[in-house]
Amino acid sequence: MRLSTVILPVYRWNEGRSVWRRAEELGLHAAYTYDHLTWQSFRGGPWFGTVPTLAAAATATSRIRLGTMVASPNFRHPVPFAKELMTLDDLSGGRMTLGIGAGGAGFDASVLGEDTWSTRERADRFGEFTRLLSRLLGEDETTSLDGTYYRADAAEMLPGSTQSPRMPFHVAAGGPRGMRLAAELGQGWITVGDLESGPKVAAAQIAKLREICAEAGRDLAEFELTLLNMPRSAPEQPLTSFNAFVDWAGAYQEAGITELILHWPIPESEFAADMDVFERVATEGLASL
Repeated sequence: MRLSTVILPVYRWNEGRSVWRRAEELGLHAAYTYDHLTWQSFRGGPWFGTVPTLAAAATATSRIRLGTMVASPNFRHPVPFAKELMTLDDLSGGRMTLGIGAGGAGFDASVLGEDTWSTRERADRFGEFTRLLSRLLGEDETTSLDGTYYRADAAEMLPGSTQSPRMPFHVAAGGPRGMRLAAELGQGWITVGDLESGPKVAAAQIAKLREICAEAGRDLAEFELTLLNMPRSAPEQPLTSFNAFVDWAGAYQEAGITELILHWPIPESEFAADMDVFERVATEGLASL
């Protein structure tokens, strides 16, 4: 099992640099950041851009993996986003992971003044968006597509991805359609579990994903199976104490999860936690399972 963190893009870089470096010093597997234009309870406060933040983190660190948790089609087009991802992979020396999901309603979905997408359209866009990104980053030096929602006309991606054939795609999906996309294109899968019975639900989701992967000729053992803890809404509070983390992590390990993600503590927010507990968890937690 691996332990990673999400560092929200709320820091001016003279402070943020030390946060990303500290995550690496603690030995965490990966440090991700949200790919949103703002986040609910942080509206009206500092919130920096995802791609520039990851670019700065790539040059401030040397070992820890970096990534999005998660990108979506809400305000992005696959062609310029693929160019940015290719650049981030180069800047990081091949340490990028793309966490990607369908997105949801809210500020990110409405800020560009578009009509609200139906559930079906959102799923259709997500599939087309992800497939085009995969082609752009991994298949050809130039890519063309005349799709339903996205178009590319001889889009060049040179010099190409640092990782071969491209950076890993970790697909956030709770239902069968998203899981089928993960089985088609993913190297990992992301869940937030369930508010009431997280490990039990995660185990059921993994069982379903295993069936879908088998139908697609994929082996689930090839996947990173990731659980993102959401402390604002979940009754699970793994950072209340070291023992609470060990119990929580052990339950998800038994369910089949291979990567746990905790939010970097932010005082006076929904992500507040004791930094001493967090650092002990980061350095000793998995060894205690």
